[in-house]
Amino acid sequence: MHTILPKNLKTLAELCPKPLYVVGGSVRDFLSDFKTKTYDWDICSPLSAEELVDVANRLGFFSIRAVYKNTGTVKLQDCDGVDYEYSCFRSDKYVRGVHQPVAIFFTEDIVLDAKRRDFTANAVYYDILNERFVDPLDGISAIKAKRFTTVATSEKVFGEDGLRLLRLARQSAQLGFYPDEECFLGARKNAALIKDISPERIYTELNLLLCADEKYGNTDGPYQGLHLLKNTNVLGYIFPELTLGKDMAQRADFHKYDILEHSLRAVKYAPKPLRLAALLHDVGKPFCQLQYGNVHTHPQEGARIAKEILTRLKAPKKTVERIPALVELHMYDFNCQTKENKLRRFFVKNYDLLNDLLAIKQADFSACMDDTSIAPTVTKWSNILQKMQEEHTPFHLKELDCTGKDLLDLNVPPPLVSKTLHALLVYTATHPKENKKQRLLFLVPRFIKQLSIEK
Repeated sequence: MHTILPKNLKTLAELCPKPLYVVGGSVRDFLSDFKTKTYDWDICSPLSAEELVDVANRLGFFSIRAVYKNTGTVKLQDCDGVDYEYSCFRSDKYVRGVHQPVAIFFTEDIVLDAKRRDFTANAVYYDILNERFVDPLDGISAIKAKRFTTVATSEKVFGEDGLRLLRLARQSAQLGFYPDEECFLGARKNAALIKDISPERIYTELNLLLCADEKYGNTDGPYQGLHLLKNTNVLGYIFPELTLGKDMAQRADFHKYDILEHSLRAVKYAPKPLRLAALLHDVGKPFCQLQYGNVHTHPQEGARIAKEILTRLKAPKKTVERIPALVELHMYDFNCQTKENKLRRFFVKNYDLLNDLLAIKQADFSACMDDTSIAPTVTKWSNILQKMQEEHTPFHLKELDCTGKDLLDLNVPPPLVSKTLHALLVYTATHPKENKKQRLLFLVPRFIKQLSIEK
């Protein structure tokens, strides 16, 4: 491992009066033979935060970014721009349901430091100066077996910090590791502690899980992680509206899986930026089935529920708006019976959503029967879109051959300018050859009259 360490880190270790160790993900990843371009350099030793800062300052090529004396933590960066997080050996005391430790005890005992961590695979140390691994809790065996074993009883580890429930699923998804039986049962027993974690932290971990395949190429990682959340019952606390669909059967001629499993599988077939939308695309089905005995209005109810969920998780405003819109539209033309002219108008009205909507439709189709062929709706829509592009159909107002100024020059009332332009844009969806300034301006009175009637 010595060959991959930054040279400045080695120099820091040489000057430290006590052994300096690398610990956590970088050691685990090296021992797992994962090829990665960047490492998270977590370092530790018995030195206090002040002592470590003194050594780093004497070297002259480290800048100190932050010092937290109460936790013995230092964030620093070397002259090559490499970041490090240093922690003094310590032991933490937790109160059940409280995410942060209520007491911290500094120590020189590496075993106590290892036991404050989560899983033995993350508690292997590398002694930089002596070029050797130190393995207080047999974490190397767990790494080789691709196994997560808790550093203490699973009841204690998960009882101390509910965020570890999500970290277990996220790291399992990224690494392809699986919890041993005690770890799994401890997570399931303590699943309710996820309620003590802030929505922002849950949302962050969930997004990392949904993109887990980016880290080390574990193709089925997101699906694996979601299944672990389901089986430990954690998913039910995060998405109770979705997990109502467990064992809720669907039409066998269209679906191989129940509603929940179909939703999890849709994530497998969705591109990374759309995996949360894919997970929630049918979130309205359980509600509709229980409320009405059918799922006819599940896109509309799903949009409402998805917005509630995303608001609860304090997702970004754009996400709170965009995902429900995709959920509401994901069944449009599901049977390929919508006429072309109506679709053309739909495409123009929803052009900013169109690529994402096609991807969600494909993920939905593939998740029904694990069929990776192109969805019939996607084929139909793509052909019409290609035809529209060949006809130079305008999809945005900026592509329309008249402007707001042109309409003002015609004495169109200012409050009606935007609506009139959009009406002309939708008109040209089915009459692309009429996207000529003179013709459009000729049509303006007609659309003004229509808008006035609608008003």
